[in-house]
Amino acid sequence: MATDTWNPAQYERFRAERSRPFFDLLALVRPRPGMRVVDLGCGTGEFTRVVHERLEARETAGIDSSDAMLAQTGSLAGNGLRFVRGDIRDFASATTPSTASTASTPSAAAVQAVLLSGAFDLVLSNAALQWVPGHESLLTALTARLAPGGQLAVQVPANEDHPSHTVAARLAAEPPFREALGGHVRRFDLLPPEGYATLLDRLGCGEQHVRLQVYGHRLASREDVVEWVKGTLLTDYQKRLAPALFQQFVERYRERLLPLLPDTRPFFYPFKRILFWAQR
Repeated sequence: MATDTWNPAQYERFRAERSRPFFDLLALVRPRPGMRVVDLGCGTGEFTRVVHERLEARETAGIDSSDAMLAQTGSLAGNGLRFVRGDIRDFASATTPSTASTASTPSAAAVQAVLLSGAFDLVLSNAALQWVPGHESLLTALTARLAPGGQLAVQVPANEDHPSHTVAARLAAEPPFREALGGHVRRFDLLPPEGYATLLDRLGCGEQHVRLQVYGHRLASREDVVEWVKGTLLTDYQKRLAPALFQQFVERYRERLLPLLPDTRPFFYPFKRILFWAQR
């Protein structure tokens, strides 16, 4: 079974819709001269380049664990912008330069190498931290990577109560998928907005902005919701299931989901997201 199931073409199919939260997040960032920036879960790197150019950053590093996504970044690197294959958890755990000598994996070593020259003026992550559990410890570690006056800017989807997500969770708990998945059901370990606000205050962030925002996406039809989720949530099941069984999962998912959605054209897909910004 494939370990990297991210499909850039599938993900970018709704690029315009997915870009709106990113630009809202970037608008929260306060530019400073000569910023050192890291983008966690940079994907294809196009948004990372926007961050680098708009902030006129001295140095920007994009980190992602998907080879397929990073393969799209080749023409973007240069002029202070680079891309590194690595796991967000490795970045968060590499809190001091001394850990670089004890990195247990190539991924960890590559990410740790990014840290050797000092702290960051901006740690940014757009639609990626939802894949990492333990947000209290994660954000504690990420905040520790900030320079004095440094900024943290994060956007995470918060749409788990929509049928597009609840149907997938129920289906994963049924045979034959339950057995093949070993009981795994993808759930996102998010805090409520007020939880993030309280945590950021506890971490010593003197200023913050936290909000829950509903993005209304007008898709061609309700069938497009399936295509949307195939590019994100369902990738977690795809990497755990044999191809034929995953195809069966998608077909059954479509059969269960579509009757729960109004058959309107265009189809209005409300999608909740949490955006937060803080400065030390």
